[in-house]
Amino acid sequence: MAATTRVEPPRATAAHTARRGRRFGQKYVYGTTAVIVALALWEVVALLRLRPAIVLPGPGDVITAFRNLFSTSAIWTDLLTSGRELLLGLVFATLVGLPIGMLIGWYRRLSYVLSPFVSFLYATPRIALTPLLIIWLGIGDSSKIMIVFLMAVFPILINAASGVRNLDPAVLRVAKCFGGTDPQIFRTIALPGTVPFIISGLRLAVGQALIGVFVAELSGAQAGVGMLMNNAGQQFQTSVVFAGLFIFALTGVTLNALLQRVERHFDSWRNTSD
Repeated sequence: MAATTRVEPPRATAAHTARRGRRFGQKYVYGTTAVIVALALWEVVALLRLRPAIVLPGPGDVITAFRNLFSTSAIWTDLLTSGRELLLGLVFATLVGLPIGMLIGWYRRLSYVLSPFVSFLYATPRIALTPLLIIWLGIGDSSKIMIVFLMAVFPILINAASGVRNLDPAVLRVAKCFGGTDPQIFRTIALPGTVPFIISGLRLAVGQALIGVFVAELSGAQAGVGMLMNNAGQQFQTSVVFAGLFIFALTGVTLNALLQRVERHFDSWRNTSD
């Protein structure tokens, strides 16, 4: 008798997709509801004036501050300055942290040599290096980009090294048994296998880089969102400070959302212990 063909795997896949879609929808429903409730409570506190407006402006005050900021051309100079520092700092951190992290994870002896320096610098509050960087590089863009670089490079480096160390040893042994050289294995197995870890490191680096941008612009900056917030705080323009804070937050949320989409694309590449 001929065996009948069953099509359970496609149904299972469809069910999994449906469950994933429901979870995705619930995530945004609950998240959006929580944000709306928080904003409503914030507005109620502001309307009742439980706190003076100079201490806690309401959402309406912040929206007005946004409108006033974007009614002038100066805000675009601030945005371009901060954006350039953020972008260049992240690019340099990726170009340096990614190869060094992968080499540290791949070559054990190199890890023994560099790990003390990485541990020391990672444990050091890099923000405390700001005065030295200004002395060495001046108060221009170079010192600010270096601060962003130092804040962002270690999450990328450490995650890349962890990704290489978490590669499946069995896969590496098979590749070597078939005559794969280190460069070939590194290019075809190690690099693709560490992509999810690299993206996770980039997501962490974005938050650290934004902190670096803010701190860098507190010292001798001529433009930038951090400088805008600092000046507004000195003049007790709390709503402008909140507006600058939301600019940083929205930038971080947007970049993280983009990286999350890329991370989900490569999520199936993670090693799982089934």
